[in-house]
Amino acid sequence: MAPYSLLVTQLQKALGVRQYHVASVLCQRAKVAMSHFEPNEYIRYDLLEKNINIVRKRLNRPLTLSEKIVYGHLDDPANQEIERGKTYLRLRPDRVAMQDATAQMAMLQFISSGLPKVAVPSTVHCDHLIEAQVGGEKDLRRAKDINQEVYNFLATAGAKYGVGFWRPGSGIIHQIILENYAYPGVLLIGTDSHTPNGGGLGGICIGVGGADAVDVMAGIPWELKCPKVIGVKLTGSLSGWTSPKDVILKVAGILTVKGGTGAIVEYHGPGVDSISCTGMATICNMGAEIGATTSVFPYNHRMKKYLNKTSRADIANLAEEFKDHLVPDPGCQYDQLIEINLNELKPHINGPFTPDLAHPVAEVGTVAEKEGWPLDIRVGLIGSCTNSSYEDMGRSAAVAKQALAHGLKCKSQFTITPGSEQIRATIERDGYAQILRDVGGIVLANACGPCIGQWDRKDIKKGEKNTIVTSYNRNFTGRNDANPETHAFVTSPEIVTALAIAGTLKFNPETDFLTGKDGKKFKLEAPDADELPQAEFDPGQDTYQHPPKDGSGQRVDVSPTSQRLQLLEPFDKWDGKDLEDLQILIKVKGKCTTDHISAAGPWLKFRGHLDNISNNLLIGAINIENGKANSVRNAVTQEFGPVPDTARYYKKHGIRWVVIGDENYGEGSSREHAALEPRHLGGRAIITKSFARIHETNLKKQGLLPLTFADPADYNKIHPVDKLTIQGLKDFAPGKPLKCIIKHPNGTQETILLNHTFNETQIEWFRAGSALNRMKELQQ
Repeated sequence: MAPYSLLVTQLQKALGVRQYHVASVLCQRAKVAMSHFEPNEYIRYDLLEKNINIVRKRLNRPLTLSEKIVYGHLDDPANQEIERGKTYLRLRPDRVAMQDATAQMAMLQFISSGLPKVAVPSTVHCDHLIEAQVGGEKDLRRAKDINQEVYNFLATAGAKYGVGFWRPGSGIIHQIILENYAYPGVLLIGTDSHTPNGGGLGGICIGVGGADAVDVMAGIPWELKCPKVIGVKLTGSLSGWTSPKDVILKVAGILTVKGGTGAIVEYHGPGVDSISCTGMATICNMGAEIGATTSVFPYNHRMKKYLNKTSRADIANLAEEFKDHLVPDPGCQYDQLIEINLNELKPHINGPFTPDLAHPVAEVGTVAEKEGWPLDIRVGLIGSCTNSSYEDMGRSAAVAKQALAHGLKCKSQFTITPGSEQIRATIERDGYAQILRDVGGIVLANACGPCIGQWDRKDIKKGEKNTIVTSYNRNFTGRNDANPETHAFVTSPEIVTALAIAGTLKFNPETDFLTGKDGKKFKLEAPDADELPQAEFDPGQDTYQHPPKDGSGQRVDVSPTSQRLQLLEPFDKWDGKDLEDLQILIKVKGKCTTDHISAAGPWLKFRGHLDNISNNLLIGAINIENGKANSVRNAVTQEFGPVPDTARYYKKHGIRWVVIGDENYGEGSSREHAALEPRHLGGRAIITKSFARIHETNLKKQGLLPLTFADPADYNKIHPVDKLTIQGLKDFAPGKPLKCIIKHPNGTQETILLNHTFNETQIEWFRAGSALNRMKELQQ
């Protein structure tokens, strides 16, 4: 039989119709699987096309790529109200992905729903619980031993409910998705904020909390506020030391950590073709650091090349037939447009303490001297979900090879994290791993490791001021090693490698010289490496567990005495009354990320036990009253103590409480524990100047009230010793502000207005006590 693509071409000529119309006719005949692991789950470009055509006719205008994919997954495209930045869309995602730290709570919630099996293809990836200590093999063995109870729970729950399970050592969730599950036009949600990585393969991949994942796994339409679209037009081409990472480092400097909130960032323009598929994934991945809903690139030959190399030529062929729907319409309009000339873009390094503090590499040393940042680099770390591809490792090895040729090794400690078992096996086969070891590197396990704080660091003491450079995505205070004095900078893997060899932030590889072992000076040449291996990828060890066709007989055990897993109890319903005399648990000063609200690192082991992990509630947030972390006044005893202890005291004594926050509250990870913990310990509302998107949704899902000051200046009217009453809940309605009565200790009062973004469905979540409670009500 003729190949599918040839058959399409023949029919086009015979019928004289446009390419995608013929493809629509043949799509069901072709039945191209979404992945090798789910041969009976098919790509539905025909449905995508149908929905796009309905919406285009309704809106009567050209569509951006983001709109095509998002609107192409509408539950009811004919009647859905669509207005960027305002209406809530009801969507039907194609699949769900969960990493092991967040999957525990997601699966516990799914178990609580009472449903027998997931409604869409779903996977769990074991990448977060492996601590970097001495090296890949030993660290992996140690993690399997320490986390056996959790891995067993996830494996058996996956088998029972139809979820694919990637065992520890498989690799980082986002690299696994790029290699196996992402494809042009897919709508995928993942319980990790860097899920947008899949946008490098032309998909709309969005980070969410576990409760959102449960909705999709339960077959319920998923709600998302209709995103605005920020266009980034790329011209010119990348060359020399400039890498894809520099594109997003530059964009982060332009938009800041909240500039992308409520928007999809859509890259386009002639410069796109100079970027590899994995390079595009790097850019999309770190779009999470500007608060974007997700980021995406249009389908092109680089994606086709990657699909072919990862044994998905059938998907590449189908994407070619539907290409009109996988690129933006000519003349489409963006809400904001940024233009970057890649010919002029210089290597960047961002930090410390925030990923949007952008510096050209040529200038960072001077800035560091002025600011008093340590110049000596203690550790250089490459890898992570952002930069761990074959190309990344090849470019780093190209730099290391030059140093070795002149008798040099890294002055700084140096670690390497492969993104997946496939990457690890392939760089071992092709010699990159050995080159990186020879220059002084240690190859860690295929896992997140130091990027998320899973790093048993021994070279410094806590409180010691020092500098590290990484190819990671985040550099919040204490993020990597729990040391608030570690100045972490993010840059490309090749720049990390060059700086680790030089040992100082003052080194600029474009202009500065190193001294070889023979005493002669030399300059590193810009690295060059293949974007994909010339031979096929080496898959390495088989680490995937297929769910059985019938998992109904599978047993999932959660011991009532376990310290790591805990079955969930439903949260209490709203009592129908206003929230009166709320005590302020803490008024937060400045940046408050999900790391501040629910720390990672050593706390990761409690991600499946809500009560235990609640002992880290807001321990990193700065109390405006005394400028300290994890020290708040108990309004009853007047003594200062840890935030979780104070919250537990209030809960025990029936005192409901509220948190007051600053700008972009909840920035960072998708971890819904930052919403579950305050709800579990008696919180009722979080009032801030503004929220990060995922965290605001997570709070709503758990029955809390995320509210914003109608006038941001009202933040200054509230003092930690005040009490608050929130009025208007009986008439709670979309777009209608709530009143807040501030009661000062001296007996005076003042009234302010609080805005919210609840729609009717979300108000039902609040009334029921949580989205999960509401789901159960609807089932009954």
